[in-house]
Amino acid sequence: MLDFERCWRATLSRDTRFDGLFYSAVVTTGIYCRPSCPGCPMRKNVRFYRSAAAAQDAGYRACKRCNPDASPGSPEWNLRADVVGRAMRLIADGVCDRDGVAGLAAQLGYTTRHLHRLLTAEVGVGPQALARAQRAQTARILLETTDLRITDVAMAAGFSSVRQFNDTIASVFDRTPTALRDMASSPADHAAGTITVRLSVREPFDGPALLRFLAARAIPGMEEVDTGTYRRSLRLPHGAGAIALTPQPGHVAAQFRLEDIRDLATAIHRCRRLLDLDADPLAVTELLTSEPLLAPLAAANPGLRVPGGADPEELLLCTALRQTMPAPQGTMALAALTRRFGRPLPIPIGLVTHLFPTAQTLAEAPLTDLLPDEAAELLHRIATDLATGDLTPSDGHDRAETERRLMKAGLSGHGAAYLVMRALKDPDVFLAQAPATGRALQSLGQPTSLASTMRRAEHWRPWRSYALMQLWNLHPGDTQIFAPAHRTSPRSATLTA
Repeated sequence: MLDFERCWRATLSRDTRFDGLFYSAVVTTGIYCRPSCPGCPMRKNVRFYRSAAAAQDAGYRACKRCNPDASPGSPEWNLRADVVGRAMRLIADGVCDRDGVAGLAAQLGYTTRHLHRLLTAEVGVGPQALARAQRAQTARILLETTDLRITDVAMAAGFSSVRQFNDTIASVFDRTPTALRDMASSPADHAAGTITVRLSVREPFDGPALLRFLAARAIPGMEEVDTGTYRRSLRLPHGAGAIALTPQPGHVAAQFRLEDIRDLATAIHRCRRLLDLDADPLAVTELLTSEPLLAPLAAANPGLRVPGGADPEELLLCTALRQTMPAPQGTMALAALTRRFGRPLPIPIGLVTHLFPTAQTLAEAPLTDLLPDEAAELLHRIATDLATGDLTPSDGHDRAETERRLMKAGLSGHGAAYLVMRALKDPDVFLAQAPATGRALQSLGQPTSLASTMRRAEHWRPWRSYALMQLWNLHPGDTQIFAPAHRTSPRSATLTA
């Protein structure tokens, strides 16, 4: 339940950090706004909603002045590990559009009726209304930033027909699709066959630090970082894709080359997760600057993000391999697997030429041709579990349960926690015994014993993943998270929520 007084004070402040956390609606004008909108409605005429979908469902249209649906997403849905948080992340990934509400409920392990009840109680509307709001937001982005045909925009945004698309745009934005496009600035220039969109960010945002992290771990043939741009291949529900992400002031320029345009909304969501664009850096910095050790680091680097994973299964397979060998050799082995067993992209983007192999492919591949026996055995076991459905690291599952299943499948405690931190976006993971963590603490003149590190990390809850990034940012090229003697270390070696 939203507190009216707190929301009203936040609205009076016009502070952009509240954008996306809630929405204000004005009963006399029939519009809803972001909290930072410069409009000045009378207090008695204002109503507050948890989501844009709830405001739309109540009959309000988006404000033409502040474009509330263009706000960064609420960081709450990345933080929460309960059913509602998992449902919101799956809806953002397009599960409702692909599998319907029944498919969404099945992934979460609940009936459609109970899921609708949970979402309505927390967000104000059910899954169908949330999916509709997401389709409208995707359509607006495409209309304003691309020159795609109207019919292609409708398909890419997930609408089942052009009529449904037109009706939704008119209902949400009080304009026709053509008028919405005409009101925007000219679409960005882009290469033939690509779609370019602007991804909003919650500032401060340290794009260069993100690129350094990704560059240090990039798998040749599948990823590259060059002149301020991160490129990678992407396996999507309807086909292959390739993306190029360039952090710029106030946004990230994202370029997509897709086999099937229906995958655009999912690709956008996965890019936002990969770059952690919906994080709340001010809340993180407020806590970390209150602790003496991290205060100078957090104050100097307030926009650090926790890089996510564009494909949880891919990240799991890569993590499993990396835990069996030193970081440089692990990267070389992953590049060799990609060249040998990965599917070539129809059109390379930069030096990105292949998709990472699927779990099914690796489960059937002669891995010992390229890998040591230990690495081949672990990778085969994990790939087989993924291919048969015995292991499913997705947002539809509880984080703690996923971590237990990962360890049962053979991943080390460090590996399971690392996967949960990046792929499932757990904000409160701390790899206490990772060599990179110990070297960072040592460079700050701190003791590196497990007991001492665990005690100190308690002060960084619930943002220990971000604290870890502050430490690792001291030596961006140090990517060793598995100690040679502990690559199959027990759960106690990792400190997680």
